[in-house]
Amino acid sequence: GQDATELSTGTTLVAMEYKDGVVLAADTRTSTGTFVAVRVTDKLTPVTSHIMVCRSGSAADTQAMTDAVRNQLEWYEIEFGKPPPVHTAAHLFKNIGYDYRDQFTAGLICGGWDKDKGGQVYSIPIGGALMRQSVSIGGSGSTFLYGYIDAHYKKGMGKEECMELAKNAVTLAINRE
Repeated sequence: GQDATELSTGTTLVAMEYKDGVVLAADTRTSTGTFVAVRVTDKLTPVTSHIMVCRSGSAADTQAMTDAVRNQLEWYEIEFGKPPPVHTAAHLFKNIGYDYRDQFTAGLICGGWDKDKGGQVYSIPIGGALMRQSVSIGGSGSTFLYGYIDAHYKKGMGKEECMELAKNAVTLAINRE
């Protein structure tokens, strides 16, 4: 039951894998009606020391999901004595997204690094699906970016190149909306 104003947040999220990690970027806007002011930390949220989530949709829903997953991952680390893999975090987000698909409006991108698979990006769209993607874009600003990302992202790019591309993509989306 969110109204349309809360959902048209004008958010742009970009996540991309490179050899040794992931680059995550988001614009800094949030709108509830006409008021726009929020720090970037509201969209890029740490889940563990090496996993972050990019949030779009209902802020309350994505916050509730993030708190629940963070809690489960803390238990994982206690139980197994090692940091959880990125795909474990992504699966937990997917499960909650699916279980609450009728109540929640949340689109997430989970990104992070672990020693088994390196940098990973997982897209968890509204409704609770899960896809690993070398590059993922989300939020309302993303519709403008598919062609741009397709043309410029190449597997095996370095960290600096990815950071530059992510920054350019977010800037393009903001200027376009």
